[in-house]
Amino acid sequence: MAAGAVEALGMSVAWALGEVPGLSGGSLAAGLGVRAVVYTVVLLVVARFWRGRNWARLTLAVGLGVVGMLSLVLEPVSWLADGHSLADALSEGGLALALTIAIRALHVAAVLVGLALMFRPEANRYFRDARRGLRARG
Repeated sequence: MAAGAVEALGMSVAWALGEVPGLSGGSLAAGLGVRAVVYTVVLLVVARFWRGRNWARLTLAVGLGVVGMLSLVLEPVSWLADGHSLADALSEGGLALALTIAIRALHVAAVLVGLALMFRPEANRYFRDARRGLRARG
């Protein structure tokens, strides 16, 4: 979530500096509004995740791992499919846009690592123990 928040901030700064060709203020505002709603829901689910609720783990895996990942890669892939290149973006934009692209890559990596960690044997044990009531006191 931190990578997503930093990415949103970076995109806002890049847009304010005129470094994001073709992005309107309305589109940016709508994107930020959607992120605010999604992040609020994710925080609520994460609170249950930390309490060992397996449904929260599965919800995060599907929500962030599938839907979230699609939202992270669909826009850049579509943009590239339209005939643009990363070199185009970097030459048309400035430092803020370049940093935002790097943060997006970090964001994708963070989601993949988070997904892998959520299903490691230690995590499975954590959720199994919570189901048995061993973590109910915490």
